[in-house]
Amino acid sequence: MNQPLLTAIAIAMLAIPSTSKNDTDPVPKSTKTTQVTVYTTAENSSFRLTKTATLQFSPYGQPFETEPAVFVDPNKSFQTFVGIGGALTDASAETFAKLPKIKQTELLEKLFGKENGIGYSLARTNIHSCDFSSGSYTYIKENDKELNSFNIDHDMKYRIPFIQQAIAAAGGKLTLFVSPWSPPAWMKDNKSMLQGGKLLPAYYQSWSNYYVKYIYSLQKLNIPVWGLSVQNEPMAKQRWESCLYTAEEERDFIKNFLGPTLTRSGLADKKLIAWDHNRDLLYQRANTILSDPAAAKYVWGIGFHWYEDWTGGGKLFDNVRRVNEAFPKTNLIFTEGCAESFDLKKINDWKWGETYGRSLINDFNNGTVGWTDWNVLLDEKGGPNHVGNFCFAPVHADTKTGELTYLNSYYYIGHFSKFIRPGAKRIISSTSRGQLLTTAFKNLDGSIIVVVMNQSNEAIPYHMGIGNKAVAYTSQAHSIQTMVVN
Repeated sequence: MNQPLLTAIAIAMLAIPSTSKNDTDPVPKSTKTTQVTVYTTAENSSFRLTKTATLQFSPYGQPFETEPAVFVDPNKSFQTFVGIGGALTDASAETFAKLPKIKQTELLEKLFGKENGIGYSLARTNIHSCDFSSGSYTYIKENDKELNSFNIDHDMKYRIPFIQQAIAAAGGKLTLFVSPWSPPAWMKDNKSMLQGGKLLPAYYQSWSNYYVKYIYSLQKLNIPVWGLSVQNEPMAKQRWESCLYTAEEERDFIKNFLGPTLTRSGLADKKLIAWDHNRDLLYQRANTILSDPAAAKYVWGIGFHWYEDWTGGGKLFDNVRRVNEAFPKTNLIFTEGCAESFDLKKINDWKWGETYGRSLINDFNNGTVGWTDWNVLLDEKGGPNHVGNFCFAPVHADTKTGELTYLNSYYYIGHFSKFIRPGAKRIISSTSRGQLLTTAFKNLDGSIIVVVMNQSNEAIPYHMGIGNKAVAYTSQAHSIQTMVVN
C-alpha cells in the first residue's frame, strides 16, 4: 500500500464515529477533556518518531468483533519503571572520542536529551575489559591479592569522560550499573580471562573487594553507581572475557562473599543483580538463588539477555513472567541485547527495530522494570572489538567521515524511552488483534503512554479506548506508535 493511501486512511479514521453500542454510558472523569498526541515510526515512510496526529476522545461502547481495538485500564497498575538505556562500553567511548566535537554533542543530545533526544535514563558499564574493548586489561597487577595496586587509570582516557558527559547530557542523573566479564586471569582455574574458566575459591574475597574498589573509584569521580551484576553471562564459555558459575556457585558467592562484603563496605544500598544471562535458564537460576533466604536478602533483581534463540527456539518471554509470578518482590531487568553479526549492507533492515519493539513490549508486560540495550554506539565495522565479535548498535559512526547513522532500532527504542519516565507504573493495555502488540504506563505527572506496534504487512485501523471513550487511528504496516494521553 503506498504512502498517500496510508495517509488518507489515517485522516479518514479520525472522523469515523463509533459504531459501538452503549454510547450513552457515563464518561470517565480521566477522559472528559483529554488530548491524545500520536508519534509514529513506520517503514516506507519519512516518519521517525514523528508527531503525526492530535486526537480527541469520543464516546465508545461495546466494540464489535470486526473492530481492531486497544483497551487501556489506568486503574490496574503493576511494576514501577526504572528506566531504559544502553551500555557505555570501551567500544562506545573510543568511537565517541574519534568524532568531531559537533557530532559528539549531537550524539549525547540524541541519546540522553529529553526534548531533542530519546531520553535514556539507564546505563551499564563494564568492570575492566569485555569483548567490546580494544584489548584485555584489569585494574591491578599480577597476583596482587590485597588489591594494593588497584586503579582505573586505563579508563580515564576514553570511558570515564564519556560516562561523565552522558550523565551531564541526561540532566545530571543517570541510573548506572556495572558488570564484570571476568576476574583477572590469575584468579581463575584456566589462567585466562577468556574461554570461561572459574573463579578459584582462594580469591572469592579478593574478587568481592574488587567490586567495592571499582564502585568507590567511580563515585570519587562523581559517577554515582546505582547497582551491579554478579557476572555477565555466567553460563557462557566465550572466546572473549567470560567466567562460569553454576546456579549454586553464584548463590553461595552472593551469600557468603559478595553480599556481606557490599554490606560491610557501606554499599548495601547498591542494587545487586543476579544471573545477567539469557531467558532460557532464567527461572532455574532465579529459583536456586531466591529460594535461599540467606542469598535472596542481598538480591535486588534478576537480570536477563535475549540471545536464547540460537537453537531456533524463539524468544522465551514466558520465562520472564514465570519468575515474576513466583518471586513478585524481586525485580526483573533486561541487562543486554543487540543484533549480532554486523553487516554494513544490512544496516537499514527494518527487522532490527521490530526485534527491539517485540522484546520491550513483551518484557514490560511480563513484569520487567528496566531495559538496557548493549553498546550505545559502534563504529563502521561494528566495533572496536578485540575478538572480532562485531555487532549492530542503534547508532553507528563512520570514524573516517564523522557521520552518524541512526538505525530504526534507535527510533523504536525511543518510542518507549522518550515518553515513559522513571517512576511510572505499568498499567493494562490489551489488544484485540495479534498483529498489534501493546504496552502502557502511567507517568508520575499523570500522563498515560500507550505503545502500539504493528508487525504485519497491512495497515490496521483501530480504536484506543479508555473506559467508554476512544480515539480512532490507523497503524501503518511495520510501524510503531506512541500515544501520549495528557
